[in-house]
Parts: sequence; C-alpha cells; structure tokens
Amino acid sequence: MTYHACVWIDHREAKIFELTSTDVATSHVNDGRPHHHVHRKADHVGQGKVEMDHDMLSAVAAKLKPAKAILIVGPGLAKTELKSWLDKHNPDIAKNVWDVQSSDHPTDAQVVAAARSWFHAQDKMH
Repeated sequence: MTYHACVWIDHREAKIFELTSTDVATSHVNDGRPHHHVHRKADHVGQGKVEMDHDMLSAVAAKLKPAKAILIVGPGLAKTELKSWLDKHNPDIAKNVWDVQSSDHPTDAQVVAAARSWFHAQDKMH
C-alpha cells in the first residue's frame, strides 16, 4: 500500500483507496453476513442497529497495515466504529489515522478527489 490511504465505510462495505499523486488502487471489503432489516420495537433496548462485522473490520485493518497516513470517511457511525475498533485491536494502525470525517455516498472518483485534496493540505502540516 502507498503512503496515503482513504477508507470509505458504512455498515455493509468498505472501499479502501491507496493513493499516490498520480494513481489510485481500490479494493473492497464486504460484510459477508446475510442482510437483515432490523425493526425497532418500543420495548427493545438499544438503537436497533446491526453490529459491525468484526471479520470485515479485521479485513479492512489488514489492508491498511502498510499505510502511513489514513483518512476514514463515511456516513453514520461506521467510520467511528472502525476507528474505535482499530484503537482497541490494532493500535499500530490506529496511530496512523489522521482524521475521521462524515461523508454521504459519493462516487469513487469524488472520494479520491476529496482525499487527495485533504492529504495535500495535511502534508504541508506534517
């Protein structure tokens, strides 16, 4: 993997973008569990959300291991769940996470453009 990596993640999939100044390599990690719609019930404690798949988080971590600078983006809570999981299970990778940001569902090209711009600005500071 290259020096910069950007992960777009939600509860069902993660896209890892390995960035150089001129090229990008993309890999995907999917939640391998069958999709179940969770219904909230009035007497049910909790948020009514499916917990993140730890196998998926582990696969994302394996792809991020060589990265020296990581940006995590995505909608909802998945991005912060990934960061918390890395803090707990892979602190050597977590120390390379430079930021966690909210993002809707952009195209891959939009993620890459935003990540390149963000890393360019950050590289001037690091």
